Parts: sequence; structure tokens; C-alpha cells
Amino acid sequence: MEIPVNALLLDRETKASERPGDHKDELRLWLRLLTCSTLIESEIRTRLREEFKTTLPRFDLMAQLEKSTTGMTVGEVSQRLMVSNGNVTAVVAGLLADGLVDKRPAAQDRRVQVLTLTAQGRRAFKAMAERHEDWIAELFAGLEPAETAQLFHLLGRTKASLHNAIGRRQSGTPDSAGDQT
Repeated sequence: MEIPVNALLLDRETKASERPGDHKDELRLWLRLLTCSTLIESEIRTRLREEFKTTLPRFDLMAQLEKSTTGMTVGEVSQRLMVSNGNVTAVVAGLLADGLVDKRPAAQDRRVQVLTLTAQGRRAFKAMAERHEDWIAELFAGLEPAETAQLFHLLGRTKASLHNAIGRRQSGTPDSAGDQT
């Protein structure tokens, strides 16, 4: 019997919190973030599948196209979603077959294909996006508005800290563990 990923993450987080002396606070924080992210993503995947018979990658790709007034190339979509062109191409094939996405040659380079949502795709995405927003609100309903704002602020600082740490590593700058950026 296969153990679900979210159960493994919860177990790792529990083990880390049971032995706090064996783990730095940063490790326990990372496990908590990973657990929360996995739980949310798993629930959204399930709800998209059950209610709309679709997948999270299809939803995410449609969300990117919905934001664009002129369409996007496969490369642009893959860059925004941080996945390979091959992954995007596979998802696009299904969306094309379902009539949700249109593909046409780019005006400046006919070898490049520009993707856009069809009218049917826009309607389908609008319905999914509205439900998605409701689901996210439901999942975070246990937090007070002030807690949500505080968490958002702290995660923004966390994101900046991550970018700084990655930038230091990529530039060869020595690590500064005490850096509070």
C-alpha cells in the first residue's frame, strides 16, 4: 500500500517537532511550509478533478493565458509556470483537443506558436477561477484577517530572504547565516 505524500510530510513535520533539539528552527519551518503547501495543492487538485474534471496544470496554464490579452508562446508559458516546454506542450495538446485553447503562428516568426484561450476556454476558466477562490478562502477560514495579513507579510520577507540566499550562492558571496533580510 502506497502512503500519500501529504501523510509522509505530516509525519516528517511531526518527527521534527517531537525532537526539536535535533533540528534547527529553519528546518522545522521549511517542513511546516512544505506540509501546508502540499495539503493545499492536494486539496485543490482533488476539487478541480471532482468538480471540473480537470487538472491543476491545465488550470494553471489557462490562468496564465487568461491574464494575457495578446496570447503567449509555449516558452513564455513554461517560463511563468517554471516547467519545461515539453510539459506545457503536453497540457496544451489536451486543451486544444477540448476546444479551450487556440494556437496560431506568431506574426514576427511563423515557427513560433502563440496560444490564446478560446471563448469556451475563457468561460470554463472563469467558472473554475471563481470556485478556486472560494476553495482557498475556505481552506484559510481558520485564520483571522489580521493573521492572514501577518502571514502574508512574513512570507513576503521569507521570499526575499530566499532570493537573497540564492543570489549569494549564485554569485559566490559567502553565506551570512545571521542575515535577517
